[in-house]
This record gives sequence, C-alpha cells and structure tokens, in this order.
Amino acid sequence: MEDLKSEIVVVGGGPGGYAAAFYAADLGKKVLLVEQEKRLGGVCLNRGCIPSKALLNATKMIGEAKESAHRGISFEPAKIELDKLRTWKDSIIQKLSGGIGQLAKARGVQVINGRAYFEGSQKLRIETDQGQQFVEYDKAIIAVGSKPAMPKVFDLGNPRIMTSTEALQVEDIPEDLLIIGGGYIGMELGTVYANLGSKVVVIEAMETILAGADPDLIRPVVKYAEKNFKEIRYKTKVTKMATKGKKIQVTSEKDGQVVEELFDRVLVSVGRVPNAGDIGLENTKVEKDEKGFIKVSETQQTADPNIYAIGDIAGGVMLAHKATREGKIAIENIAGEGAVNRNIVIPAVVFTEPEVAWCGLTETEAKAKGIEVKIAKFPWAASGRALTFDRTDGVTKLILEPETDRVLGVGIVGHGAGELIAEAVLAVEMGANAKDLAACVHPHPTLSETLMEAAEAFYGHATHIFTRKAAAKE
Repeated sequence: MEDLKSEIVVVGGGPGGYAAAFYAADLGKKVLLVEQEKRLGGVCLNRGCIPSKALLNATKMIGEAKESAHRGISFEPAKIELDKLRTWKDSIIQKLSGGIGQLAKARGVQVINGRAYFEGSQKLRIETDQGQQFVEYDKAIIAVGSKPAMPKVFDLGNPRIMTSTEALQVEDIPEDLLIIGGGYIGMELGTVYANLGSKVVVIEAMETILAGADPDLIRPVVKYAEKNFKEIRYKTKVTKMATKGKKIQVTSEKDGQVVEELFDRVLVSVGRVPNAGDIGLENTKVEKDEKGFIKVSETQQTADPNIYAIGDIAGGVMLAHKATREGKIAIENIAGEGAVNRNIVIPAVVFTEPEVAWCGLTETEAKAKGIEVKIAKFPWAASGRALTFDRTDGVTKLILEPETDRVLGVGIVGHGAGELIAEAVLAVEMGANAKDLAACVHPHPTLSETLMEAAEAFYGHATHIFTRKAAAKE
C-alpha cells in the first residue's frame, strides 16, 4: 500500500480521539484517525459508559415497579429476556458508533482500522487486515485509553471471572456474584445485577466505597446497597481464587480471619491500567511515569515535541469528558491558538442508586488540604419534586469560600444528580458566589431548585427549610 501523509494523526477513536480529530478537521487540518477496532467510540461507547447506563436504566425499572405498590399501582413480577436486553443495548451502541463514522466522513477525516505502532517521532506503521500501512505526519495525538486491571492472582483464564467488559455482556444472571472493588464501576454493575436478581457481595479493601466522594454524599448509596445487595464488606482483601467445578472458590481475609466461599461469577473491578505497551513509544522521545501513563505538559504535549497524549493514557481522572476536553486543548496548541489544562472543572458522576455527582473542591479535599470553607446544604426531604419521585434521600451541598461566598465546589446525591451537576460546573467555572445562585430563578417544582435553595439556606432564607441566618460580614 502507498505511504500516506497527514498533518495530524490521532491514534485511538474513543471520546478523546474522535473529538480531537473532528475539532482538527473543523479547523481545516488534514486528519487521519487510527482505531484498532471496527467501530469508533472506544471503551466508553462500546463497553463502558453507554452500555452500562443502558443497563442501569433498563434494570432500574424492575426496582421501580416493585416500589410502586404503595402508590396504588402494582405490576406483575418482571420477566427478563436477556437476549432482547442485549440486542437493545447493542442497538444503541451501533447507532452511536455509526453516527460517529458518518460524522468522520462528513468532516473529511480519514479513518483507518488497524493497530498503530510508532516507527519514529513522525512516522507511524499501521497493521491492517490488508497489510501494513505507513503514515508520515506533522503531529500525532495518542488517545489509546486504558483497560480493566486484572491482577495475576485473579487471572485464572476462567470466563466466570469477569472484568467490566464481560459483565456488560450479561451472558447470564448469576445467583451469587462477588464484586471485588467498591469503586464506581463495581457499584454501578452491582446495581444492575442486583436489580436482575443476583445476590451481590461487594468486597472493598478500604474503609468506604466510592473513595473520593464526600461521606455524606455516599451515605444514601450505602443505604440502598445494604438493602438491595447481599452484603458489603470493608477493609477486606481477596487473597486467592480457584476454579471449583462450575463455581469460583474465593478466599478473603479481614482482621486476620480467613473465609472461603463459592460464587457463580466474580467481577474484578480494581481499577484500570494504561494501554501504553507495544505501540512503539520507545522509538520516540515520549516518557512514561512509574505506572505506565504518558507524561504530558499543560498543553498535553509529551516529551516528544511532535506527539501529544490525551485521556486515560495521560493519567489523572479516567473520564470520557476529561479526554474530550484534553483533545481540544491538544488541537488548539497544534493549531497555534494556545490553551492549557489548568484549573479546569471536571465533574464526576456515579450512576448508582441514587446517583452521586460532584465538581470542584470537595469537603474531604478541603479538610485534607487545610482549606477553610463554609458548607451550605439543602435536604431533598424538603423538595416537592423529590417527594413526587419518592426520592427524598438526596442532598445538595455547596462548598463556599468564607470571605467571598464564592462557590468552590458542589456535591449532589439523589435522583438525576448527574443531570444537575452541569449548573454547578458553570457556577464554579464562572466564579459565581452563593448570592448569584440564590438570585437565579429556578423553575418549580424541579430538583434544580435545590441548588438555589442551598444558596438561600446559606443566607438563612430558604423558603422550604428553616435555617439560622449566616453571620453578616463586617
């Protein structure tokens, strides 16, 4: 095949990669996008964010139907057809991936399916079904992402031991499911399988699930899990796994006590590792840290001036929207417009039941860093809209700077928290203070009102709760 030339090559077609490629094309650049899989969208679209949210939404209806009896509306027990559920989930993925392909074509972005390998700082080899393809480029963006971590002690080659990739296929509904790791992936998939009828046990090595979120925001999630999961075990470690017939024998330890149990399936959810191996980085000046992530500057540039890196492979929080933003920063620098990745507010959302979302400074971070803050809260028990959902366990919390009342961070737990957090991101990004939030008229009855009323509560005049007035400033 004839060698190709391109101004920009993007390696990896996930949310960061395709966003960078599209933005570059919109700026008039000649762009080549390399993706080793047949479908664009990366982990997020094909076996992460999108399929997990589809399954969460579908299975949530099972729980809602059971809860509806006290409203005078009862349903027959749910009939679950896994084939139909998988087909529906996969149809969403196909539509979205197909749409991305059409957008690439419309923008004139050339897409090559194959495995990329750097031959040098400005040369790429692509292994395709048709053979090798060589590409010379001016600048490259590495957006190859990450994969689920599978510690060797757990890697028995048994399909009953799953990562999130296999768990999202929903091959069956295991009667007994063990989830190792109480992070957002483990808790989200635990929610899916518990709704489907599995007896879910979560083992977490730390003292809490969802490390990183404030304890008061996690509390409603823990309460739900304790009711709907079989058990959550904290400060516990899985030390060994072995195949035992059609079961997995799991040995765990807590406080010196060893327990052996049998499970139908095990989901290993202990983090993700970068896809930095075997892509030819040794033929460039790109440097990696001790964990294998590519080192980048505030402009997303690597130690090789011709190569940038974005998303999971560049370390930091592993979120699709973070990768997308970093892709645009990289392109703006390549295009000479200049942009830096500094103090950008990246929201986090955990799609558990209830959802948890936060942005900016958390109360936990403020305490750890010795930053003085003031806290304003609005409990959803006082929200008319939350009552109509029967979801009064939510809380909206503002983290405020004492001297200026500036909004430094926001945390929300409750129904649809992920949809509410964007207003909080805007407030933090724009340097709004509590008075600004309180002054913005919010529609009634909505959950969005809880942001306004949390700000009003700070000043002592929230309509739907009584609070003492904040001390006047001198």
